[in-house]
Amino acid sequence: MKTFVCLGALWFAAITLSAADISGKWSGSFTVTGPDGESQHDTAFVVFQQKGTELTGSGGPDETRQWPIQKGKVEGGKITFEVQSDGPLYKVDVMLVGDHIKGDVTVVQEGQTAQAKVDMTRVK
Repeated sequence: MKTFVCLGALWFAAITLSAADISGKWSGSFTVTGPDGESQHDTAFVVFQQKGTELTGSGGPDETRQWPIQKGKVEGGKITFEVQSDGPLYKVDVMLVGDHIKGDVTVVQEGQTAQAKVDMTRVK
């Protein structure tokens, strides 16, 4: 009986993890805090294609300004990827939390780094 319960729990965990496909369009807020402590608010827009743990697609401030996603990975609810824009490199480390993708972004440009927060929801 214990074996059956354990197998059932493993099956449920596998279904739950595979159900977390984030493929599609996501948009939301992007707030960066510069080295001087000043915050700037902007928008974020990403298009994800997920195959297993591999993540590809594009990201940028809106649907018309997009750059390719590099080094994209999905592990459980954790999502990591990079986007090299025409200027800064964005290193994204976020989590799928309910119907939101939220977390931290490190912005790197000309040897300077800044920290940002992002919060996105799926575009319907």
